[in-house]
Order: sequence, then C-alpha cells, then structure tokens
Amino acid sequence: MDLDFTEEHGILRDMVRALCMEHAPVEVVRAFENDERGVPDGLWKQLGEQGLVGILIPEAHGGGGQTTLEAAILHEELGRALAPTPHLESAVLSAGALVRAGSDAQQRAWLPRIASGDAILTPAWLEPRSSFAAKGVQLRAAKSGDGFALSGTKLHVTFARAAERLVVLARTGEGEADIDLFLVDPRAKGVTLSQIHDLGSRSTYRVDFDGVRVAEADRIGGAGTGWTTWQDVMLDGCILAAAQAAGGARRALDMTVEYAKTREQFGKPIGAFQAISHYLADGLTQVEGGTTLVYEAAWRRSVGQDVARLAPLAKLFMGHAYRDVTAMCQQVWGGVGFTIEYDIQLYFRRAKQLQMSWWDERELSERVASEVIDRGVGIAGG
Repeated sequence: MDLDFTEEHGILRDMVRALCMEHAPVEVVRAFENDERGVPDGLWKQLGEQGLVGILIPEAHGGGGQTTLEAAILHEELGRALAPTPHLESAVLSAGALVRAGSDAQQRAWLPRIASGDAILTPAWLEPRSSFAAKGVQLRAAKSGDGFALSGTKLHVTFARAAERLVVLARTGEGEADIDLFLVDPRAKGVTLSQIHDLGSRSTYRVDFDGVRVAEADRIGGAGTGWTTWQDVMLDGCILAAAQAAGGARRALDMTVEYAKTREQFGKPIGAFQAISHYLADGLTQVEGGTTLVYEAAWRRSVGQDVARLAPLAKLFMGHAYRDVTAMCQQVWGGVGFTIEYDIQLYFRRAKQLQMSWWDERELSERVASEVIDRGVGIAGG
C-alpha cells in the first residue's frame, strides 16, 4: 500500500479548494439549501471546465481517466466545503453504470456530456418502506410492446429537477436480483416530481412513475444485469461518500479548535481546559484514523484490488466519526452551536444525512459482517 501523495495530488487538492472557496462559500451553501435545482451554476461550470466533473470517466469519452484515489481527493474537498454539487450522483454513480454496462450509443450520447457538466444524471433507487437490498427494489418495469412501462415510487432522488435523465432501478422479474437499470426522462409523461426535505437540506425528491414508457434502447446493460452493475458502482460511491465525510469532519474540527483558542471563560481560552482539549484530541484521532481508512480503500480500488469489505468499512467508520465529531463540536460551541446563525450546525446536519445515505449503517454493518464471517476474511485482510 502506497499512501504518499504526489505533487500532482497536492495541485489537485489546492485547485479544488480554491474553486470551492470562490464559488461555494458558506453563503452559497446556505442559499442552496432546499433549492429546487440544488446546483450553483458557477461552481458546476468551473468544475466542468477544469476537467473535474469527468475525473473518473475514461478519456475516450471526454473524461479525465483518473482513479478513485484522485476522485477521493476531489470529494474530500467537496465535503470540506459542503459544496452543493451532484458530482457523486451524476459523474460517479450514473456515469459509472454507463461505463460498465452502457451500449455504445448510450456512452456516446451521455458520457461526454456528463464529463463536461453539460448533462446531469441522477439515480432513482430507494423506495418507501424498503431496504437497500435487492428485494427493496419493487418498482416494476413490465414489458409493453417493444419497450417497458414503469410503475412505482422512488424516494430520496437528489437533484431530480436538475437532471436530464434518471437512472432508475426497476424490477423485471420475480427473482431477487431480477433488476435492470433504465434511463428515464424526468419530464416524460407519467413522471411526477415532488420535492421533499431531508436533514441535510439537499435538493431531494419523491418521484412517482405511472406507466412511464421507455424503449428497449433505454435499458443499461443486458436483461437482469442491473443489480450486479449497481453493486459494483456503489463501491466507488461508498468510498467517495466516506471521503466527503472525512473532509467535512476535518473542517468542523478545525473550526472548533479555532473557536476553542479564542473563546474565553474564567479568564482563559476554553481550549486550555483539560476536558475540552481531550474532546478535541479524541476527535482528531477519529478523523485521522478514518481518513487513512478512506484513502486505503481508494488506493486499493485504484489498483484493481477487491474492496468489497474495505469500501463499506470505510464509510461505516467515517460516517460514525463525522457524526460523532460534529456532535462533539456543537457541544464545545455551546448553545450557539445549535442555532442556524452559526455554521457548525451545517456540518452536524449533513453528517447525519450522509451517514444514512448511499448504504446506511445497518446495510454497511451487514456487508462488513458478511465479508468477515461468511467469507472468513481476517481483520488484516484486504
């Protein structure tokens, strides 16, 4: 394992941080809470022009052809800034499905546009009263003429109003994994978007499908292959969501350390009190340990090693750390930390939302347990 960052990695980090500082300062983050589209055009345009949107998309399709390691640096900085972008949804998950299973026509039509930021795609996966497992996909894609008719409901569909296509997971058979992926126009007849509000104040929607017609050419991959494709794509998504958590946790801790140095009680900074300093030290331990785990997973993925255990482990640990560290930070800030006027609450809310998104705590624990117990993978295993 090689976790030494190169000079190019440093340049990438500095560039992303500078773009976020200019185009996604906290005023923009606040302005885009619960926004219909949820995407600041200035930031998204700059990420596209700098080749950062398509960082994981192959060069043959207009992308940067980089690895999960470079993408983790990008997402750590996006998480640090709480940048409201659909990069994970569009350029990682949706593009990842097209790269793995899309037809030549689908790849030509969508990947260059996703890479440039010209088109946004977003997954429609989770459903009411259902789980993250294959059996949780109950939206039906019934054969209809030379295509399919989709009927059902999806929840937690982020950036649906900004998307040109939804990547819909739909059931095509009675087998547990008889699931396909379909490209669906969110403006098509029979599609209804209803904005909902979540803890992280993202642009989030309920999407209802009432006999929505899609052509055979809109299916991504062969019949019955959608779930396998999605599981592989989610390993990237899991690692990069954990990278966002690492960036957010570190920034929240930095803000709190600075506050502890300047806020005085009983004639001295509160950071001089042992209880506070130990809280901050424990927080740093969690952030440093979790970040190392995230980058180990990203590195292993980038060199083609198996991350079926390490990817969910990274998000499970870092999700806990992000939530726990931001909760501790709010306590150090005191009563003001829970008011909307102060920025620390932005990190606390997003920490919990991220912990519940893209495989929640229970699903991650089940996956790690399966790798450790069912497959007999030791603690030191990869």
